[in-house]
Amino acid sequence: QVQLVESGGGSVQAGGSLRLSCAASGYTFSNFCLGWFRQAPGKDREGVAAIASDGTTTYADSVKGRFTVSKDSAKNTLYLQMNSLKPENTAIYYCAAGATWLSLRGPDYNRWGQGTQVTVSS
Repeated sequence: QVQLVESGGGSVQAGGSLRLSCAASGYTFSNFCLGWFRQAPGKDREGVAAIASDGTTTYADSVKGRFTVSKDSAKNTLYLQMNSLKPENTAIYYCAAGATWLSLRGPDYNRWGQGTQVTVSS
């Protein structure tokens, strides 16, 4: 059974940093693209960052230069380093797996974690 478990969320002041992790079980990271998504209260889910099996990455324009997605295939763990956080980055962050191409579209993924809350205060 595939399971994705996020961790690393929390509360931080604007300008601070957090590192999210997503540990996978029953799933081989190397075969598919992996992504990070977020959903703020009252807003649609949006793609934040994604990484392909070859390590190619893509980011939403709003996080470019501040967020970095990476993975450790040996540990089956996906990461999202978030720097220079802003209050508008407050959301539940989800990791996702299973896309067959590098995508920031939710429907392209078929495995989801339960999410981790990130709160950025001004």
